[in-house]
Amino acid sequence: YPEYPAIGRVVTSPQARGQGLGIELMRVSIAETRRLFGKGPIKLSDQKYLICFYESFGFRQVGEEYLEDGIPHVAMIALPQ
Repeated sequence: YPEYPAIGRVVTSPQARGQGLGIELMRVSIAETRRLFGKGPIKLSDQKYLICFYESFGFRQVGEEYLEDGIPHVAMIALPQ
């Protein structure tokens, strides 16, 4: 995404899921992205089933669903705060 900073591949191991680690990883990732690149938009691509998770951080879907490695994905953007 040349026009926006992006966050990619936020992953926790299956054994660590359900402990809030993904939430904390996203909070830190967003804070660091804003610290390094300012308050502008942030873009990410995620698996479609995670849309609600990323919406909870202020991201909104942009564009159409697409397949990546045979898995439905969507592009999302968090607008400036």
